[in-house]
Amino acid sequence: MSNPRDRERSPPPPALITRKLLPLLSLDVWDKILSNVREEWVALRLFRKAVRVPVAVDLIHPLTGLVPRDLIDKLSALRGRIVSLAEENYLSSIPTVSELVRALEEYLPVLVGMLKPEHRLEASVEFKWKSLGDDGHETCFASAWYEVLSVVHMMAILSLLKANLMLVPKDSPDSCERKVSEDSKSVAIDLLLKASGCLEYCVHQILVHLPMQIRKCLPNDLQDGILESISSQALAQGVEMQLGLAIESENATLSVKRRLACEEVSYFSEAHNCLSGCDTSDAYGKKLLLYMKWKYLEAKATAYYYHGLIVDKGSEPSNHVSAVCCLFAADELLIASKRASLSFCLAAPVTRVPPPWGVMKHLHKKIPEVVSKKSQMYGYLFEQDKNEAFQALPDLPEFPLSLRPEDYDLPEIGVAWNSQNCQLKIQTLKAHLEDDEGSH
Repeated sequence: MSNPRDRERSPPPPALITRKLLPLLSLDVWDKILSNVREEWVALRLFRKAVRVPVAVDLIHPLTGLVPRDLIDKLSALRGRIVSLAEENYLSSIPTVSELVRALEEYLPVLVGMLKPEHRLEASVEFKWKSLGDDGHETCFASAWYEVLSVVHMMAILSLLKANLMLVPKDSPDSCERKVSEDSKSVAIDLLLKASGCLEYCVHQILVHLPMQIRKCLPNDLQDGILESISSQALAQGVEMQLGLAIESENATLSVKRRLACEEVSYFSEAHNCLSGCDTSDAYGKKLLLYMKWKYLEAKATAYYYHGLIVDKGSEPSNHVSAVCCLFAADELLIASKRASLSFCLAAPVTRVPPPWGVMKHLHKKIPEVVSKKSQMYGYLFEQDKNEAFQALPDLPEFPLSLRPEDYDLPEIGVAWNSQNCQLKIQTLKAHLEDDEGSH
């Protein structure tokens, strides 16, 4: 399967700048599970459907006689704990989310033992999962690889949720004026990279093991294009966080800020491209596409703003004309992004419009101010040659993408599978199966 980062990058259609340059004249992230946080303002704004959680299933009956009872009990207890912890109201704080992640990490090494071909257990249990969204849709497959896919996917989504919670401090009464520490932002970036790595692993190392008949029946959340898109979104949000830190730093140059803004544009374009082969006809798919447009427009407005400031440092009149064109484009894109944010929020399920936060809180004020100032300074240049001025908008520079998903790999098989009793059971099972095959 090709890596989306190797694909040709192109911006989401339609063209974003269609108006001639003239003088001057944004969330239901986690559906029900974050309703209490959403009322206060979801800081990260990474659009995502509800978390998928495991549903209780019988592990004892299908595995009895195949593996030792103590191993069955261990599997059952570890999975049962995840079912118990993954309650809707339980995912509203960092400690509780962290506890659920630890439970998943404890479960995986034992679960991975079912994947070994010599154990012949991959299709022995029907694993069931459901969405915590309003539909509560359940999917059930007799596949240990499906269970591993669901667990790693859940770990990724919980990392996104935890990153979001890191950016919603509880100590300020005014949600628009909340201060988030630099350490919290750095931790949030690390969590975004971790989530992206888990999702990439799902696409390239887990999905390939599932039979095609199962892959065709997977819920939309687990489509490879959706997984890749959310992975790229996580990277885009990470770059946005880095840009926010750069804006707050006195040492960050305009070149650094422009590069980060251009990288964010590329990541959101990449996220959009990943959806090209996915079914986005349902309400969630339509809202996801609106979210992509909103965030892409914001990122491109930011990139043109910083590009314009750098071009304006040139000494030639043409530099100033190009700079003003970039700034006009930034202002136009900013206005378009506000409309896109409203369209996103009005799409079902309807959500309230979030206030500007982070980078955009700064630029919502700065871009109109700078555009007004520069248009007054260099307006005479446009009057000298209007036709040339209208053609002066330069392309944004392209930079190699610097942010990469964190490497992820499945853990080693748990020591419980190496016990003498377990090995004896498995060897006995293999002997019986070989006898059955020989008799036919």
